[in-house]
Amino acid sequence: MASISPSLHHPCNSRTGFLGKTHGTRPRLFSAGRVGFVRTLVECKESRIGKQPIEVPPNVTLTLEEQFVKAKGPLGELSLSFPGDVKIVKEESGNLRVYKTAETKRANQMHGLFRSSKQKHLRQGHMQAGTTRRTLTDNIIVGVSKGFDKKLQLVGVGYRAAVEGNDLVMNLGFSHPVRMAIPEGLAVKVEENTRITVSGYDKSAIGQFAATIKKWRPPEPYKGKGIRYMDEVVRRKEGKAGKKK
Repeated sequence: MASISPSLHHPCNSRTGFLGKTHGTRPRLFSAGRVGFVRTLVECKESRIGKQPIEVPPNVTLTLEEQFVKAKGPLGELSLSFPGDVKIVKEESGNLRVYKTAETKRANQMHGLFRSSKQKHLRQGHMQAGTTRRTLTDNIIVGVSKGFDKKLQLVGVGYRAAVEGNDLVMNLGFSHPVRMAIPEGLAVKVEENTRITVSGYDKSAIGQFAATIKKWRPPEPYKGKGIRYMDEVVRRKEGKAGKKK
């Protein structure tokens, strides 16, 4: 019997068949209603993000322990824990570098070396990247030294916002104003009554609070009214045509 090359079993090897491009030698299962109409493509792409060193500015103090890093800067202090699949090392230059401790799928995802993408027939591919500890570490260092912000825009007649004390108050067409307490560690600024800027040193907290603001009035697809991110493109729909007389 002819021997099979081990390289054929590598998850990144591919072959092309009736259902399109598939990977490896493991058979793939499809439901009866989806065969021939939906194709799932898994690509193994080596990302250079995980290999890049993390620059540490002089105004940031780092504390490194086993599977733990803490960053303290002029804006605040943040910490991050690491799973056993990766480790963080401080180089002689003062920069940080994240290494894998095992060649597993989980380690690759944590380190940021591979990405999985799913593509569907007649649709744009949707990229899903594994959470990278390298990116999260860089976020806490940039956060405590420079900070982050997220901008939102109120679109709609009579929609207004203002900061009153430690609260963000918005008029969004309800029978009463919406009042939201600003979380500790975040700052909110309102310009021209319709532009909201959420800033701080914790990127995750900024994103969560901005998403909570937006949930009060997500953009509707016909007139575009609602709360949107400044860089967001709202997909519009055409209204129904009136009956012809």
